[in-house]
Amino acid sequence: MRELKTTEYWLSDMDGVLTHEGTPIAGAADFLAKVVSSGRQLLVLTNNSLYTPRDLSARLDAAGLDVRPEWIWTSALATAKFLTDQRSGGTAYVIGEAGLTTALHDVGYILTDLNPDYVVLGETRNYSFDQITRAVRLIERGARFICTNPDPVGPTQEGSLPACGAVAAMITKATGVQPYFVGKPNPLMMRSAIRRMGGHSEAAVMIGDRMDTDVVSGMEAGMETVLVLSGVTRRHEIERFPYRPSYVFDSVADLVGMVE
Repeated sequence: MRELKTTEYWLSDMDGVLTHEGTPIAGAADFLAKVVSSGRQLLVLTNNSLYTPRDLSARLDAAGLDVRPEWIWTSALATAKFLTDQRSGGTAYVIGEAGLTTALHDVGYILTDLNPDYVVLGETRNYSFDQITRAVRLIERGARFICTNPDPVGPTQEGSLPACGAVAAMITKATGVQPYFVGKPNPLMMRSAIRRMGGHSEAAVMIGDRMDTDVVSGMEAGMETVLVLSGVTRRHEIERFPYRPSYVFDSVADLVGMVE
């Protein structure tokens, strides 16, 4: 493995790496500042499709982390990029919030329930049975089924709530049609992020807190991977997986001295 000090492009997950339930993880601010001051490129990735990059930037700023909107790559942005590459200027019926609808509008997509090319399912705080019924009927009529991410549940202060993957499973059960998931662990999201940075996977590292999303997608995209133990995956769980991260650290605080 090469030295991390030679890394030109740093990709980092958000929850569990930089923040935990809206609170910055110790060392995250120092790590971000070090990457920026070193002249290296940074992109923060998240499967969260609720918010626009500007919204997320404001939330991170309130937590004391300086992350500009252009340094954020969401599953909504990756989905919009995928769709415009597949069918430029297409149409979509969307279940989601501003993060997803804004991303699709920005690439020239028309949002409609009149014979759309795609049904696009993202995160929302209030999944509507009427919307889900409409999605089922449109897919039955031939619309292609796309989801921003496969996460079955999302965390809240009150506990877990059903997320995109769970609702997608319901639509699949009703239609028999499997969706195409764009977000992690699909390595497509990593590759689109690298292209966004103008970089190459050989000079990039992905930092994440989950073996089953961050590490596997970074590995499959050809990057070296860093697992931090400040989030979901615990050290003793690493051996359960058939693949390994390139590096394991307690948190991003351990990476500050490895950025030059």
